[in-house]
Amino acid sequence: MPSVIHQFLAGYTGYDAISNEARIIRGHFREWGHPSEIYTALAHAPRQLCHDVREASVAAQDLEANDVALLHLSIGSPVNEIFASLPCRKVILYHNVTPSCFFDGLNPDLSDALDQGRRQAGQLAGVANVNLADSAFNAGELHRMGYRDVDILPLIVDLDEASKSVDSEVRSRYEDDAPTVLFVGRCAPNKAVEDAVEAFALYQSAYATDARFIQIGSAAGAETYASLVIATARELGSENVEILGSRPQSYLNAVYEQADLFLSMSEHEGFCVPLLESMHYDIPVLAYEAGAVPETLGGAGVLFSDKNFAAVAEMMHRLITDTSVRQPVLAGQRKRLAAYNARNVDRELREKLGPVI
Repeated sequence: MPSVIHQFLAGYTGYDAISNEARIIRGHFREWGHPSEIYTALAHAPRQLCHDVREASVAAQDLEANDVALLHLSIGSPVNEIFASLPCRKVILYHNVTPSCFFDGLNPDLSDALDQGRRQAGQLAGVANVNLADSAFNAGELHRMGYRDVDILPLIVDLDEASKSVDSEVRSRYEDDAPTVLFVGRCAPNKAVEDAVEAFALYQSAYATDARFIQIGSAAGAETYASLVIATARELGSENVEILGSRPQSYLNAVYEQADLFLSMSEHEGFCVPLLESMHYDIPVLAYEAGAVPETLGGAGVLFSDKNFAAVAEMMHRLITDTSVRQPVLAGQRKRLAAYNARNVDRELREKLGPVI
């Protein structure tokens, strides 16, 4: 009987980047002939998805010394402590823990969970047989916490699978000539959505009065912040600003199809999947140079290191309307995306996990 290889997550939503990656990895493990399940705290999984995961608190009874447990580390959770106590070989895959300072005074519970995540990440140094991070930026954090021999396994995303379903009603809603500026990511302080709104307001007033700005991504735990972003748009006199919160993948795909520009003002990113998704939909990317953003873009898109909103607004205009600027950017993004899609994920997993499998 082959050894089992189980994965552990703090929570499981079925659509976020870590949940999606865990499902893809589970598929590879099963193809190799290894029994493989995903364990989480079922209290942090929607009821309709509980059939796809198992309760982490009982995982010890399913694992033996020659088995393998892989922890996706991203926030403070009892699952991290359960993982540390398991009687088997261990792998940590670090996705970054957002600094709690972004949520100080906004969401004390979330801030505490992020602080706990940082503490637990430090306490897990030396616990695993294999330490991985999904970006060099994240690997650097592990090194600073005392981890040794950290390898990099870039986030695994199946862009073709994710883009299959498109909401035709949403597509028709945005199928017009109005320039559409998009940001995909949580409506949370670390994403600096208010800065994107301010840059958009300048772009709209100076270059395209009919333009729209759309943000898609959960505001759970940051509802007050989302309200502040909407208030900022109103104070700036900007119209057609849509802070939509979480939406199904089919909805997101329809908006991606119609978007003219992806704008990120985020202050902290451990990887940033929407950058890849934008390249998949051939949307030019304009992004603030923070965290792993330059690494994920891999020389593609347009980066800026100074939040000069007027300059950003001008570049937005040029990327949307000037083909001499837009086309070379899109060509570079296609090259970067081709390199990402050329990955042999199965071989990468076998190489990175070789010491424990």
